[in-house]
Amino acid sequence: MPSHDRPTTDPRPTTGADAPAPAAPGADADGRAVTEQALFEAFGGIRGTVETILPGLLFVAIYTVSKDLHVSAIAALAVSLVLTAVRLVRRDTLKHAFSGVFGVAFGVVFAMMTGNAKDFYLPSMLYTLGLALAYIVTTLAGVPLLGLILGPVFKENLSWRTRNPGRKKAYAKSSWAWGLILLAKCAILFPLYWWANTAQLGWVLVALKLPPFLLALWLTWVFLTKAPPPIDVFAEMEAEEEREKAQRAAAERRSAEGEVLDAVADDLGQGLAAEVAQRPQGPRHRR
Repeated sequence: MPSHDRPTTDPRPTTGADAPAPAAPGADADGRAVTEQALFEAFGGIRGTVETILPGLLFVAIYTVSKDLHVSAIAALAVSLVLTAVRLVRRDTLKHAFSGVFGVAFGVVFAMMTGNAKDFYLPSMLYTLGLALAYIVTTLAGVPLLGLILGPVFKENLSWRTRNPGRKKAYAKSSWAWGLILLAKCAILFPLYWWANTAQLGWVLVALKLPPFLLALWLTWVFLTKAPPPIDVFAEMEAEEEREKAQRAAAERRSAEGEVLDAVADDLGQGLAAEVAQRPQGPRHRR
């Protein structure tokens, strides 16, 4: 029979053990929810975004009105410290607030040292450029930065590198998206740093805070929700520990059972020996 006439499927019925396992009805929704939660945790969500935007917005607003570098810088640093203090009081995660404080503090130091108000924005611009290059270089090296950031959040650590190629591809796409979007942002901001005045640069920078971030975040969500689910290495380690405990318990139980059997055998042997010793011996036959 020619090859094109052969059946393409197994004629046997796919029932019972041979039938493929049906997908869980809520698997896709659960995967999207897990991805959204992980991205929210990694990037700070709405609150983290506000804490990132507000100090710079306050600086440029005050400077546009007063043209006073010191007042603008102190106001930006003060609001950043207040946001951090609120997190401390509420015992919330501090990494996003601290990153905002350090960013504002570096900007204030630069601007105060040079006396140029535009230098308040220079550290954050250099950080953006460095981050863009880090996304691109790590992806070219086969270790996408976004995978390093989100791996612990998804409890998969680095398992995606060797055990989950589809997920590694999604992390690579996402890292490319972040790198190229941030490079495009830098291509707009650095010329303005040289040509525009402080107010113009500040307002453009504030305007470019949210849209590129949301675009990169949305692309990351799209790539990861279409990728295979993460491998929970923490659950695997816990399962391995439980398995080892069960094996040790079984070995100890077998050892205890063996000791009991040995004791019983010894008792039986001693009993038989005593019984034999107590039996009366018959008369000896003379020759």
